[in-house]
Amino acid sequence: MGLKLFSPLLPYQAPAAADYAALPAFFKEKKAKRVLVVTGKNVRAHGLCEPLLAALKGAGIDAEIFDDVPANPTVECVEAALTAYRNANCDCVAAVGGGSPMDCAKGVCARAASPKKPLSAMRGALKVKGKTPPLIAVPTTAGSGSEATAAAVFTDGNTHDKFAVFSFKLVPDLVILDPALTLTLPPAATAETGMDALTHAVEAYIGRATSRRSRRLATEAAKNIFSALPAAYANGNDRAAREKMAQAAFAAGEAFTRSYVGYVHALAHALGGAYDLPHGRLCAVLLAPTLRAYGKSAHKKLARLAAACGFCGKETPVAEAAEIFIKKTEELRRALEIPEKISVGEGDIPALAQHAAREANPLYPVPRLLDEGQLAQILRKVQI
Repeated sequence: MGLKLFSPLLPYQAPAAADYAALPAFFKEKKAKRVLVVTGKNVRAHGLCEPLLAALKGAGIDAEIFDDVPANPTVECVEAALTAYRNANCDCVAAVGGGSPMDCAKGVCARAASPKKPLSAMRGALKVKGKTPPLIAVPTTAGSGSEATAAAVFTDGNTHDKFAVFSFKLVPDLVILDPALTLTLPPAATAETGMDALTHAVEAYIGRATSRRSRRLATEAAKNIFSALPAAYANGNDRAAREKMAQAAFAAGEAFTRSYVGYVHALAHALGGAYDLPHGRLCAVLLAPTLRAYGKSAHKKLARLAAACGFCGKETPVAEAAEIFIKKTEELRRALEIPEKISVGEGDIPALAQHAAREANPLYPVPRLLDEGQLAQILRKVQI
């Protein structure tokens, strides 16, 4: 049963969300003196690391920068960042960026805690051992939710296998939520990362390991995303919309860490590993057809979510309300100008479906299990 029965009972603690002023006390508490800042070249080039670096300097903390994180973090990238961490004698890690730098930073923490254990040996749940360095997350997108999660996803650059590592040791200790950092995020990235956050919220809500808190967080996130994402996409300088999206991504991240995800993510990971496509775009394309594939098993929860978002009344028949919600996700995808389909090689589909099936079962508390044939059908529905 994997996490289906036990995830609501696992010892997840949401990270503290604060501003840069919290850093001096944080470093004093952790007794840390030198931090590895993990980021990407574009993030650094746009000056998005500067507020953190200035705050670190003001707190008397030395920083080493590793800015070579690719769009999808690889095992090799983690090893390079780990080398930088060791060479600079760092004792803390900070991630600035979207999900990729955060996942890379989590990989560094995992490897620093278990120097003789490769990342591949930590795939799955609760396999990170040892004491991890303190971790700070500074998100520059509103989507991955990685700043609130116990999960990280990596790609093996040699095999193109994409796998997840889940451990409460990887939950960031401190999150700096600074919506101003998202103002320069391009429209396409705003749309795709926002749809990733929506997928987190929906999959957390409809799974079989939900709790009252995770449902509340998922509902809060979904409502904010449906209202704020189109505004942030249309006008990147809309600070109110950016603020809402930052809070939504954080809430959705906490929700899915408590209740986990499902086949949308399993399929997106398989496709992302094979084709190196943006994760949020894949989630946007896969969300509606996967929800429909669940059938009646997801109808009641989707109906409740539809009513909570104001898309229908509580008296609306369950199947009708569920379909209303699914159609709303499609309307949002179209409003964000994300294509309905992607290029998937027919010959790749069996292996992709197999990869997704193995990832989801037994790890994900999905509404119902889908076999490889059913997953292949979803892939063909989104195939150009």
